[in-house]
Amino acid sequence: MANAESGSKIPEVHPFAGYRSRGARIAGVGFTGVWLFYLIGPVVNLFSGHYSPLRIGAGLAIIVGFSALYLILVPTWPMPRRYTLPGLGVLALLATAACVFYGGEGAVALWIFMSSASGLLVPSRSWAVRTVIGCIACYVIFSATTHVSSTDFLSNLLPVLFIGFAMIGLRQRFELTAELAMARGEVAQLAANEERLRLARDMHDLTGQSLSMITLKSELAARLLGRLPESSDRDRARDEMEQVAAVSRQTLRDIREALSGYRRPTLAVEVITARAALASAGIAARDDADLTLLSGTFDPDAEAALAWCLREAVTNVVRHSGAKNCSINLTHHKKALSLTVRDDGTGHTRPDGCGTAVHPPGSDRAGSGLHGMAERLSAVGGSLELRPDVSPGFCLIATVPLVPAARPAAAKVTSSRV
Repeated sequence: MANAESGSKIPEVHPFAGYRSRGARIAGVGFTGVWLFYLIGPVVNLFSGHYSPLRIGAGLAIIVGFSALYLILVPTWPMPRRYTLPGLGVLALLATAACVFYGGEGAVALWIFMSSASGLLVPSRSWAVRTVIGCIACYVIFSATTHVSSTDFLSNLLPVLFIGFAMIGLRQRFELTAELAMARGEVAQLAANEERLRLARDMHDLTGQSLSMITLKSELAARLLGRLPESSDRDRARDEMEQVAAVSRQTLRDIREALSGYRRPTLAVEVITARAALASAGIAARDDADLTLLSGTFDPDAEAALAWCLREAVTNVVRHSGAKNCSINLTHHKKALSLTVRDDGTGHTRPDGCGTAVHPPGSDRAGSGLHGMAERLSAVGGSLELRPDVSPGFCLIATVPLVPAARPAAAKVTSSRV
């Protein structure tokens, strides 16, 4: 997460981004593992229950497997994986197997950990509540069927009941805190961008008119000097005035080029604008957090090209696609970054059968559509790919190199079928 630098780079916040660090993951595993020492009860019950060595080994395998999977899933709850919810289901199967084949106080204690894991790992609050209630029901059923004493039943019922709902509240609080931090970061980014634009406007207003006037007056003075009788002093004065005009023109050009840097778009700012534009059009937006996290971390020209493509693509989705959903993702490759804008709209059908949500090459507005995006990308060594997505739907992929490359001479748009 970058610190502010020269007033142009704003700290960017991603929900639970700190959990990506190795130290945070180790701390999470350690904190989670401490509570697993309470599973010493089921282990003791295995050896005191007069089971055969084979059944003891199977019981130990269930407890070890449960503990290992718990350590994999629970510490990474802020960054869920595709296997998170299936893994939670496997935990429930292991807890059920322990209760069915071994029963007793030790086995039903596994539902305390199931309740805690359910509260943390299920992202939807309503489904998390249902899952925790399911864990409580399983604890009650297995306690009754395995004849757990009333004292042990009540002593474990409170943790099963309260820990699950406490974990739901904890997750919600962390998510709200993270959303607030992201909102503050976006407000700061917008404020900084507005300040840069204000500074650019003020500098242009203060210096542009004055330098233009100096240029005009110098050129006028040079022409007036040309009407005087020829002499070495006249020619020298005329040369000096022409140099003043040249310096003034060059200074005005340099200032405009410098100010264009203040107006250079960034992904962090454009994604905020894209959300607002899509929301106003009634289109559900799903954007990748990396659009903000990676903003300002690679070649500014490449980022500006991607930002312009994002702006143009979202504009076309709003105006032409008729979509209900739009997703925006930034993919980090080994030597490149790819911006993907995908919608489920009808798009525009081209003669070759490819759908597109923007104006096709050759149309009257192609210069501000496909070719405009392709030329910006080509200027930084990137490429533009257009292809149909799920039917209906359309996908735009803009790719730029991480390291500035030689600038190609011509822009190219690639269209493909899927």
